Amino acid sequence: MTAEKSVVAGFAILLSALGFVPQIAAQDRSYGRSVVATQYGIVATSQVSASQAGARVLEQGGSAIDAAIAANAVLNVTEPTSNGMGGDLFAIYWDAKTGKLYGLNASGWAPKALTIDRLRAKGATMMPQFGIDSVTVPGVVDGWTKLHERWGRLPWRDLFQPAIFYAEHGFAVGEIIHAWWAGDEKGLLTNAESQRVFLPGGKVPGTGELFRNPDVARAFRLIAERGESAFYKGEIAKAILKTSDELGGTMTAADLAAYSAEWVEPIHTTYRDWEVYELPPNGDGIAALEMLNIMEKFPADLAGPHSEGELHHRIEAMKLAYADVKAYDGDPRFGTIPVGQLLSKEYAAKRAALIDPEHANCTVAPGALGKSDTTYFSVVDREGNILSIIQSNYENFGSQITVKGMGFALQDRGGLFSLDPRSPNALAGHKRSFHTIIPAFMQHGDQHIGFGIMGGLNQPLAHAQFVSNVVDYHMNIQAAMEAPRFTDRQQLGCRIVIESRVTEATIDALTKMGHVLQVHPDYTSQMGRG
Repeated sequence: MTAEKSVVAGFAILLSALGFVPQIAAQDRSYGRSVVATQYGIVATSQVSASQAGARVLEQGGSAIDAAIAANAVLNVTEPTSNGMGGDLFAIYWDAKTGKLYGLNASGWAPKALTIDRLRAKGATMMPQFGIDSVTVPGVVDGWTKLHERWGRLPWRDLFQPAIFYAEHGFAVGEIIHAWWAGDEKGLLTNAESQRVFLPGGKVPGTGELFRNPDVARAFRLIAERGESAFYKGEIAKAILKTSDELGGTMTAADLAAYSAEWVEPIHTTYRDWEVYELPPNGDGIAALEMLNIMEKFPADLAGPHSEGELHHRIEAMKLAYADVKAYDGDPRFGTIPVGQLLSKEYAAKRAALIDPEHANCTVAPGALGKSDTTYFSVVDREGNILSIIQSNYENFGSQITVKGMGFALQDRGGLFSLDPRSPNALAGHKRSFHTIIPAFMQHGDQHIGFGIMGGLNQPLAHAQFVSNVVDYHMNIQAAMEAPRFTDRQQLGCRIVIESRVTEATIDALTKMGHVLQVHPDYTSQMGRG
């Protein structure tokens, strides 16, 4: 396949690749949006304004990296609920010329002085989910920097001008963003700066209402002109530290200045005849790969992807993989994470043997081993280079603490640490917590797909469902992303959230197997956005 065609075939979220032959007639298909094809590159995000910003960068000769940074900066403005420069970032980059994959882990670490003993002395029995003690060092700005230093073409400062424009002149708040904003109103009221910035006039901006954030425009100007040093050592760093100090936080100038994102080697497995890639721990992409390994032990159900047999195997494989990830995942710089064992086909066979084809397992334990809210977007440039990238605050508005005078919230990713010192995910200074945000990539011959699906711990199982839809049922990417899905908000039990687009007969059959199903409306946000 030529480089031009691989631009399309390599593209991910929401859009389809030329390499696939749809099995459903175009006049009678089961998905809504049409397949999009172009030889000039595509930017797919959850906001039209961000996609346009990235597309303009491609038109100006920018690389996939340039377009992604511009789009992500706009998303920081237009989706402050989900992401921002106070959060973390992970990326997988496929170089079309060399065929090599690169991984970047730009997740931040805990402040050096934020320890289990300190929190227990304050009376904590579990990690705080909000507030200053849930805050870790943000990694996104250093992540942007490292990507741009390696593959950027356009001047750094130019990439932030669209975000500055929307922050100063305002953007119309979308329907979904308004709903999330309103859902976190009480949290925003707990912090005076959050209330001032994100509740203008004392209320959540309405759907279609213009929202302006001149403070975040100022922060972006500083980054555009002075680079990442403005964030980790300069004026923004001072504002972060002042905000933390006033709330009794532990972050220091050294915690910020010493931080650096890490280049990592993607981990992978084969599913049928496709190669599927995720990033290694501290993220939970390994759960998606283990789930696929287990699913591979069963043939695709001839009754279709939404039959009770296929869904039962997917659900049970998910439980087994998630049990392992909860027991063994963590920061590999602080302990050995058994990636090789968890991803071995032999181990998957043992786990698959535990699946009862007729009954749901409601008490799943991790396997025995020998002596580990968000925005996703994807960019393909005209050379066929693919960037699969994800960025997040974790919860809506993160810690619910906004940096004074800078207009962005600090993430609460520290809430995912454990206070159990025996856990591989135990809190420690300069340690990275277990992470839920995961970009992904898959390839078969000359077909290359960068993909991702948002939604916290929903992500690995959503990835596995997407891969199966493409590989087992020959869906194009549009159909695979829009297909009905299930998720597990309890984790490891039998309570499963499933979309009402699954037939009533299938739901009845799964219920008889012991699955406790909560049927949600079509295209529920519980499934995570793609």
